[in-house]
Amino acid sequence: MLRRWPLLLVALITSVLLGLWGLAARAIEPVNVLMPAPFADASADLVDSFNREHPGIELSITRGPLQTEAVSDLAISSLLLGSSPYDLLLMDVTWTPKYAKAGWLEPLEGWLGDDALADLAPGAELGNAFAGHLWRFPLVADMGLLYWRTDLMDTPPRTPIELETISRDLQTAGLVPWGYVWQGKQYEGLSCVYVEMLSGFGGRWLEQDQTELNSHSAVQATAWLRHLVEAGITPPSVANMAEPEALQAFQAGDAAFMRNWPYAWAELNKSDSPLKGKVAITTMVSESGEPHAATQGSWGLALLKGSRHKRAAIEALRYLTSVDAQKQLNLRWGYTPTRLSVFDDPELLAANPVLADLKVALGDSVLRPLTPIYAQLSDLLYRELNNVITGGINPQPAMRQLQSNSERLLVTAGGQG
Repeated sequence: MLRRWPLLLVALITSVLLGLWGLAARAIEPVNVLMPAPFADASADLVDSFNREHPGIELSITRGPLQTEAVSDLAISSLLLGSSPYDLLLMDVTWTPKYAKAGWLEPLEGWLGDDALADLAPGAELGNAFAGHLWRFPLVADMGLLYWRTDLMDTPPRTPIELETISRDLQTAGLVPWGYVWQGKQYEGLSCVYVEMLSGFGGRWLEQDQTELNSHSAVQATAWLRHLVEAGITPPSVANMAEPEALQAFQAGDAAFMRNWPYAWAELNKSDSPLKGKVAITTMVSESGEPHAATQGSWGLALLKGSRHKRAAIEALRYLTSVDAQKQLNLRWGYTPTRLSVFDDPELLAANPVLADLKVALGDSVLRPLTPIYAQLSDLLYRELNNVITGGINPQPAMRQLQSNSERLLVTAGGQG
């Protein structure tokens, strides 16, 4: 009988240890983040380091689709079911009002403090708050930029007329087949292009629940986009161009200028790029001196109200948007930071001098309309604009029709909400 005590003691200790291990395992909080595919890939190393430094939390990333709209559809589908598997969502800046009004997001000011945005660079603070609450914290900045060939000209154009003049001269000299490529496809990218053109012509898209798309400025901006195609400055194929197609044409040497986002800088300066070291960025002003403000297109993390691991999710949010994380995303992936201290970091500026220009462009950036029905308004806009670009309708009647359709949509939706 006495011989059995050692065996019983071993069994008891093993049982206790297994129980403790089970409790420890159950104590680990899972946090899942839904991100578009490129951001999921870029964040992989950050996730690994977070998990090493936070043994009580298991952070994982759901790699969403590539297209912005497809990611939103995936998120909304899970939220409508009432049992979303996600704790954090990486959101485009235009989603904030819609998701906040639907009650899907948790306000962040109680978690991050009232001064949470204090370290953000000018322009990066835009689009994170709505209806009196902070709903997202920006992970990376994005803004529309004018890329120009430094091997073809000494200084960039400052106005649309200068862009046309330089383009014609270079085309006449046989140095480029086209002057300017941009995003003219029937999708959100065209709305972003138009926001910049509209700002440059002194117009507004939506002001106090009222659309102003039938104004003289709006018609001028629309007419200029069509004029670029008619004048041969822009190829007719721009009507089917998104960011990758515009970048491909520009990188191949088919154009002197390109409108695109900051990510294109890293692509253009890869070791095998024919334009490595031959490109710079700028923004333009109108003939009257009005800035062609860069469309702000940042991505930020939001906490979903239905998360059962809010405190752990906030830890992950803080980590992924920290100074060190933003430095890593810039050095390894070329993403534009949002924190002012990162923009001014000597190490980053030495490795990526274009950061100084990006900081200026971000400060001049402008938001698309902050409204829960933005997606519907944008759909109306880019469909009509694409029809103008392809010559299906003239600018003035197009904008008159767009104004009428937008007004009906706002009435039906009850305004911005």
